[in-house]
Amino acid sequence: MTAAKDVFECGTPARLRAAGNASIKPARQPAGPFEVATRRPTMRDALAAGLLVIYPAFAALAAIVAGLFLTGAGSV
Repeated sequence: MTAAKDVFECGTPARLRAAGNASIKPARQPAGPFEVATRRPTMRDALAAGLLVIYPAFAALAAIVAGLFLTGAGSV
């Protein structure tokens, strides 16, 4: 059977925190994949955000037009 000394390279056994101990350490890094922006937004950021909004709208409109064309509504 594997002992705690075999699992950890430091040789000290693992210890559990006492149930009555409520001291939780704060996280050292923020949660999530985003970092806090330290610079002002640029034109490149605005264009990228605009494409993320505009492109799906055009794609949805194109899909509707293609669907109408394929169903025969384009001949009306």
